[in-house]
Amino acid sequence: MVFDSADALHGLIGGALIGIASAIMLLALGRVAGISGIAATIFSRTNAHRLTNIAFVVGLVLMPLIYGLITSPPAIGITSDLVLLIAGGLLVGIGTRVGNGCTSGHGVCGLSRFSPRSIVATLVFMAAGIIVASFVVGMIR
Repeated sequence: MVFDSADALHGLIGGALIGIASAIMLLALGRVAGISGIAATIFSRTNAHRLTNIAFVVGLVLMPLIYGLITSPPAIGITSDLVLLIAGGLLVGIGTRVGNGCTSGHGVCGLSRFSPRSIVATLVFMAAGIIVASFVVGMIR
């Protein structure tokens, strides 16, 4: 693996934008930018923030497409095994419910507020991700 300073710069800029957007949402709306919670409440009958939530999710979908029009998109490898994709999606969904939040809610917003629950959740999902990634890489080799 070769270190590419352009990739590092893109990651730094992207991380800063995520942090700024999360801070704006917290300061302006008093809400945490937890994507799983935002997506889950779009279809709720009692959602007072439905339009904001829809705009947030639409932005999540549209911005990568717009970015792809401006610059060449990165090469991303995704398995074509439908069973693995479904299993991965279900495990992520179960994890967000069990952990009462997702990586954005706990890892970005919770850690920045020094939430003990988010610190534990982030340590758990990072450890699980490292273990699973190591296992999968070991299977491929």
